[in-house]
Amino acid sequence: MDAIENDQRRFGFKTAPGGTHTARTMMMPELARLLAWIDDPKATKNDYLDAIQTHNCLGKRSGKTRELTARHLTALYGLDPSLTVFRNLLFFWQRDPEGRPLIALSCAYGRDAILRSSRPFIQSHEHGDAVLREEMEAFIEERAPGRFSNATLKSTAQNLNATWTQSGHLTGKVKKTRSQAVATPGSAAYALLLGYLSGGRGESLFLGDHASLLDCPMNERMALAEAASQKGWMVFKRAGNVVDALFPQCLTETEMEWIREQN
Repeated sequence: MDAIENDQRRFGFKTAPGGTHTARTMMMPELARLLAWIDDPKATKNDYLDAIQTHNCLGKRSGKTRELTARHLTALYGLDPSLTVFRNLLFFWQRDPEGRPLIALSCAYGRDAILRSSRPFIQSHEHGDAVLREEMEAFIEERAPGRFSNATLKSTAQNLNATWTQSGHLTGKVKKTRSQAVATPGSAAYALLLGYLSGGRGESLFLGDHASLLDCPMNERMALAEAASQKGWMVFKRAGNVVDALFPQCLTETEMEWIREQN
């Protein structure tokens, strides 16, 4: 494991190949229900797991299904406030309800390599274009020849398209169409935070993979960052072509020290 990968892991990113999308989507409905059940920023990972497995807050039919659901949600989001990415998901989730689809996507994107691999395919389509499952299958197969069986390839493509539908990048139940996701100040601040934790700085932060999930032009990304700054969720400064973004509300002293080590 190199130093960059280790830095990402301690913030809560997952860099290993594979991911939940061979079996499930990003599970936005389950995440929303879980976070409505436990509306407490001081809750522990055990509290989240207990809510799913013991109290069955998600209404699953069997103990095995509850166990699998807990495992998948943990893989996607961490469910652990000691992780920078999940603690700040909670921060922005509570403050910006309209931004929740993109907030969830940003976190899952940082923890699921299969989801990350599908971003170029989605973003290669113009708004209004048809997005076919078979095309997603072909894209996955081209990126990882022979890795998946035909059945797994089909289910993975379906799950990925469903996730991008939950996030707002696609619309439609069976026939998918590329649409524009709804970016908000909170979802922008969270995406930029994740880019910052990954080493992005200045203008490059607004051009990185995480910022691209906002699905809007550069000037709109900066306008959203400015709005988030006015709300006290981040610090955004712009002087001519020089931009700076900081996240003092979101990071602990230990995390700031890790970032200084990065630099």
